[in-house]
Amino acid sequence: MDKNQIRETIARRVAIELKDGDVVNLGIGLPTCVPNYLTKGVNLTLQSENGLLGMGPNPEEGSECGDMINAGGGYITAFPGASSFDSAKSFAIIRGGHVDVTVLGAMQVDVNGDLANWSIPGKITPGMGGAMDLLTGAKRTILAMEHTAKGNHKILEKCTLPLTAKGKVNTIVTEMGVMEVTDKGIVLKEINPMFTVEQIQEATQAKLIIDDNLADMKK
Repeated sequence: MDKNQIRETIARRVAIELKDGDVVNLGIGLPTCVPNYLTKGVNLTLQSENGLLGMGPNPEEGSECGDMINAGGGYITAFPGASSFDSAKSFAIIRGGHVDVTVLGAMQVDVNGDLANWSIPGKITPGMGGAMDLLTGAKRTILAMEHTAKGNHKILEKCTLPLTAKGKVNTIVTEMGVMEVTDKGIVLKEINPMFTVEQIQEATQAKLIIDDNLADMKK
């Protein structure tokens, strides 16, 4: 799979997780692709932490509006009825527990549901942004991430990078499959038919628990 196929596979599968009535925050990077694949008929509200409720899909090339951007600076659209406000109010929504689902990227995640997604020692980083608030404020956290980084494991027994939050990850979606973080470890629930269980385990440092009802990855 090339880079674009990987991103589309992940974004499409994450979109299936979002349900009627959900208020959903999308992190920067890959998660911002999710609105392009939302299931028809599902009515939810997308929040951008820089101050928007009612975010729509990415605009077509050439139709971008310079005043409509997400928290990562990417161009966005807004559905009819959307509302905008300052970032302080946006974070009050997040910290107040009013976000049902947050979709974030990851550098590392481990069997405890700990997440590292903001800093690599020795490299200059702009800061953690809103990820810490989202992880502690949202009711559910879904990671949308490539399974490995240049061949290196990202799903670990224990994170080695500085943590963003501890024990807050619920679901992991990669190009290889869908995993749930449980008190017994990481359970492989769905598998991309392009891969075998053995290949997925080889690409995962943590020991996976294979669900008895392992199914093909939903599309």
